[in-house]
Amino acid sequence: MQELEKRLDILSQNLAAAWDKLGIDGKIAEIEKLEAEVAEPEIWQNPANATAKNQELAKLNDEIGPWRLLKTQTSDIKELLTLEDVSLADEIEAQVTALETEYDNLKKSLRFNGAYDDKDAILRITAGVGGTEAMDWSGMLERMYLRFCEKNGFKATLVERTAGEEAGIKTAVYEITGPHAYGTLKSEHGVHRLVRLSPFNANNLRQTSFSLVEILPVIKADTDVKIDEKDLRIDVYHSGGHGGQSVNTTNSAVRITHLPTNTVVAIQNERSQLQNKEKAMEILRGKLVQMQLEQHAESIDKLRAGESAKWGQQIRNYVLQPYRLVKDTRTEHEETDTDAVLDGKLEGFIDSFLDL
Repeated sequence: MQELEKRLDILSQNLAAAWDKLGIDGKIAEIEKLEAEVAEPEIWQNPANATAKNQELAKLNDEIGPWRLLKTQTSDIKELLTLEDVSLADEIEAQVTALETEYDNLKKSLRFNGAYDDKDAILRITAGVGGTEAMDWSGMLERMYLRFCEKNGFKATLVERTAGEEAGIKTAVYEITGPHAYGTLKSEHGVHRLVRLSPFNANNLRQTSFSLVEILPVIKADTDVKIDEKDLRIDVYHSGGHGGQSVNTTNSAVRITHLPTNTVVAIQNERSQLQNKEKAMEILRGKLVQMQLEQHAESIDKLRAGESAKWGQQIRNYVLQPYRLVKDTRTEHEETDTDAVLDGKLEGFIDSFLDL
């Protein structure tokens, strides 16, 4: 029993340290505040605000719920130990082991210490040069990330998608929601390179294709990122997206250019010009924040045009011919089961990046 007490004491100490580092007491207070607000009938007079608060409440509960449960279970096991019932030793040991395993899984979230790691993420995939081959590769990446999200409990909501003429996609934009979505996926930001025997080449020659994957934090509030309106040029034009006849015959599509950095975001898939503008601004804020992180700039005003990582050196190579290997150029982590990786098995790459 003494050995179990020692293990529980260590677990309790580790749990207390993680609790403080994650600021869980403050988040519990925020949950209680939000619960009181959403319980007021008047909140539904503004449905958009009510929905946003409910989403924030659900997100906080998802984030800290497992920690609260672990703390409660640890306290319960401590009470069992005070009974000093030897017949319960095996059962208690099994439960302590399970709690230690759960803590080891949860403590990975302690690595999410970046300013935006707790935000949701925008995933944007863009085919590089290479025509159909590059578009097919981008479609493979799209499937890979959707499978990863499905397996790991993230919700992927399509924002915009342009299919390739023969296969794959030219571009696709998704909003990824879930605990630490940006912190989890930020390792994927960069150029991904594929080497394989091309199914679109009559001679079945080996071909190299590139696709740009952008991972941007979702910044919904203007207060979080200040953008001077004089730095923006906003153009509207006919939408070519879904939404029916009324969408395609009105100027509902929106293109926003951030003039100092020449950063352009265009959205046309929403049903109104206002919705497209809001989504474009959300993505623009994320792009500028990502540029700020890459350039180590003090503020958005200090950003320099043309210095954001784009079509530079690839971050990861996916080789399917003449051998099979996926290797990250930054962490040196590699996987030989290429089919599993392309089916969404990215945990090894993500963990290696977070451990840098």
